[in-house]
This record gives sequence, C-alpha cells and structure tokens, in this order.
Amino acid sequence: MFRWKTTAAVAVTAAALVLTGCSGSTSGSDSGSGGTLILGAITPPTTFDPAGSEWGNRSPFYQAVFDTLLVATADGEIVPSLATSYEYNDDNTVLTLKIRDDVTFTDKSKLTADVVKQNLERFKTGTSPDAGYFAGVASVEAPDDTTVVITLSAPDPAMLNYLTRDPGLIASAESFDSPDLATNPVGSGPYVLDTAATVTGTSYSYTANPDYWNKDWQHYDKLTINVLQDATAGLNAVKSGEVNGIKLANNDNLAEVEGAGWTVNANELDFQGMLLLDRAGTMNPAIADVRVRQAINYAFDRPALLKALQNDNGTVTGQVFPENSPAFDKSLDDRYGYDPEKAKELLAEAGYADGLTLSMPSSTVLGATTYTLISQQLADVGITAEYTDPGNNFIADLLAPKFPVSFMALEQNPDWQLIQFMIAPNAVFNPFKYDDPKVDEYIKQIQYGDEATQGKVAKELNAYIVEQAWFAPFYRVQGSFATDANTTVKMIPTNAYPSIYDIQPK
Repeated sequence: MFRWKTTAAVAVTAAALVLTGCSGSTSGSDSGSGGTLILGAITPPTTFDPAGSEWGNRSPFYQAVFDTLLVATADGEIVPSLATSYEYNDDNTVLTLKIRDDVTFTDKSKLTADVVKQNLERFKTGTSPDAGYFAGVASVEAPDDTTVVITLSAPDPAMLNYLTRDPGLIASAESFDSPDLATNPVGSGPYVLDTAATVTGTSYSYTANPDYWNKDWQHYDKLTINVLQDATAGLNAVKSGEVNGIKLANNDNLAEVEGAGWTVNANELDFQGMLLLDRAGTMNPAIADVRVRQAINYAFDRPALLKALQNDNGTVTGQVFPENSPAFDKSLDDRYGYDPEKAKELLAEAGYADGLTLSMPSSTVLGATTYTLISQQLADVGITAEYTDPGNNFIADLLAPKFPVSFMALEQNPDWQLIQFMIAPNAVFNPFKYDDPKVDEYIKQIQYGDEATQGKVAKELNAYIVEQAWFAPFYRVQGSFATDANTTVKMIPTNAYPSIYDIQPK
C-alpha cells in the first residue's frame, strides 16, 4: 500500500531545455523551462471528461491537463497536490481533505472545495470503467471553501490511492455543461490541450500552462503525445528519433531499442497466468476440488513459458500480489514448481485419473503461441484445453461468466484494490461470486484493521489463496518505457505509464 508523505510539494526549480533539430530531442539550457517533449502511447483517451476517464496507459493524456487531489510517486508514497492534507476519523469512515486556495483553472475559474465535491460526485455516477471505486462513497460535502468531507459506508483502505488516479482528477465546474467537454478539457494541470493542433485518436498537442501553481511538475514548454498502437510503429519512432519517450507495446524488440542508444526503463505491473474462476464447481465440478486446481499449477513450466512468451523479460511467480505489496511473500513464487507427475497424482486422487476437459476463451490479442503452449503443458498431465474465441466479447463473456477458467493478463494492484478486483465475493474478476468464509474474515480484518494489521493479514490472505490455488500465475511481465539520451524517467510501481511529472530532461 502507498505511504502518505506529509511534506507539501516544494517551490519552483526547473531544469530547462531548448529544442534541437526536428526530431523531438531536447538539450539543457539555463533558462527557467523550455523545449518540447514528444511521447508515444499505445492507446488514446476515449474522452477528456473526467467522469468518463480511465488510467493505465491513458493516464498521461489526463495528467497533462488535470491535477489530481493526491499524487503517487515513484518511491511508493502519496504526496499532496490539490489536497494539501487529509485526516480520517477514528473508524476510517470519514475522510477530510484540505484543498489549496491558490489554484486557478485555465478558464480563470477558481478551485474551491465545492468544485472538488462536484467532480467527485460526477465520477461516482459517471461512465468511467473505474466508477466502482466510489461504490462505498456515501456522501461528499464541502462545509467551506477549503474543506472536503468524504463519508464512506465502510472503511476503504485504497481510497487515498484512488485519489491519485482518475477518480481524483479535478476539472473546472464551469466546463461541465460545455458541448465540447469530451474534446476540450479545462483543468488546472501543467499543460493546456491545443485543440487546433490535436488530431483526435492520433496526436495530442499541449502547451505549458503559464499560470501553473507548481512549476516543479512542469518540465517542458510543449508536450506532444502520439498514439502508436502497433509495436512496429513504436520501434520505427524510436529509430527515427520521432519521440523522446515511449511505452513499448511488448518486449519483442528491446535489443533493437537499446541498440539505437535508448534506455529501457522497466517495472513489473501485470501478471499473466490462469484464472481458476469456477471454484465452487458450478460449471465444471472438477475446479471445485483444490487438488485439481493445484494440479493445474504443477502442470506449468513457468520459466519455460517466460522464456518462450516474454523472452525472459519478467519474473516467474506463483502469486497475484505484487512485489511491492505487504502481502508479497517471495517463497510463494516457488510453491508450485514444474512437476507433471505430481499433477497427475493429484488428478488421480481427485478422481480424474483418465483426465478432464477445460473450456476456455481465447483471444488473438493475447497471442496464438500462448494458447498452444498452455494446451501442450495441460495435455502432458491429462487435461484437454477446449478453446472458444469470443472475439470482441472476450472480457464480457469471461465475466458473464461463460467459462470456468481462462488465461489472462491482469494488473497487480495495491492490496485493497487487488482484493476488490480479484478476490472479494463481489470482485469483478470473481465472476462466479465465489465465497470462502476464511477469505471473508481476512478481508474484514484488512478493511477494519490498522496499517500493521492490514499488512500482516494481507500476507496471510495471500498465502491462503496460493495454497488453495485460486489462480495459477505464470510470471510478472516486464513493462518497458524507452527514453532517448536526453530524457530520464522514474517508473511508478502501480501504473503502466510513468507519471508526467517524472519524465524530465537529462
């Protein structure tokens, strides 16, 4: 879980740049700020309305124009932004935020607590896929111009982290009724979208906000974010110097990227592996038997899969909690070594000596080779993989639910987010709503406990679901962000794309 840092953002000192050539490269100067940063992203925003916003690979488009209430740092801390401080009541159900009184939006309207209240309420009822983060928000009040009070129906240990992401984006309230809200954002962030120079879905152009309140987070005069969804297009942009930094779609071309003189900055955010979803056996009775789920874990040669599918760019794992989590236990990564004979023994004990069939969805997005190797390794222990390609309905059908198990790549969230995402009875990726009383008790202790209790119990929960084989993770995948010789970046441990504030001139 992120740590709160009480020191406020410090005053202005900016390294500065001047544009050199026409490739997007920059070099240092003695002026206060300057130069152009050109970034590559793999997916565009669907809207600039914060109530419909997303995070992940879309985060830089939003961070450029909007401030969040709090900011997550590369060091795993949560620091002030539009909110300068926070305080919970004794039972962690009332969160009081103090709001800056010196911030102006680019339409010249002022930031007030009431503006924050309106933004939070719009997000809760909006179209963002993350609107569920606010499901436990009972009310938002603004008793004065600099105070916001969020009342929760129950403690939510992830609330502060949510406020560093799309739920915490704050726009001018005067823009909410604008007919071009989706394409012409009005925020208080470090940059302003230049709509005339922007091609929606392709290239987004920004200029520095001249009245930005925190120059420490504003490193360039201009910012361009180009959408380069194809891995080959991204590699070509690197080789031609058309960008200064780019999120790589995959790790297939890292040698070529480094050969071009670029630095590959890495983090491990996602895991790939099997989701053993039908743990009550409502669709496939075999999955209800822990011995079958454990056999599936023993069937996979994780190091071989990492090498074949990711060119060894990642780390073998047996757990879904991330390495920076208090729940993480390194020993659990080795709980299920590759042992086909053990898998066969367990299947026989469970009554499946003659094998069984698993119905699973497949997707070309996740790679044909992946499914071939999964089939081969399962077949080696007597399990037949039977695939159906739902096309664009892959996620919808998986969550309907229409399949008892599936290969999947999922983000490893901070503890409470991960619990609400994958483990709790009502979690999105617990589509069968599987309920284990022991897990419920762990969740209750984490939700209502102090920080020390949360960390201790999260570790116990992790060990339990690994032993019960709720999942069969293969590896944590290396996420790669490449930067040229004139640009540096600090990778954030909880997001696919680094923070705009952490991309700077060298």
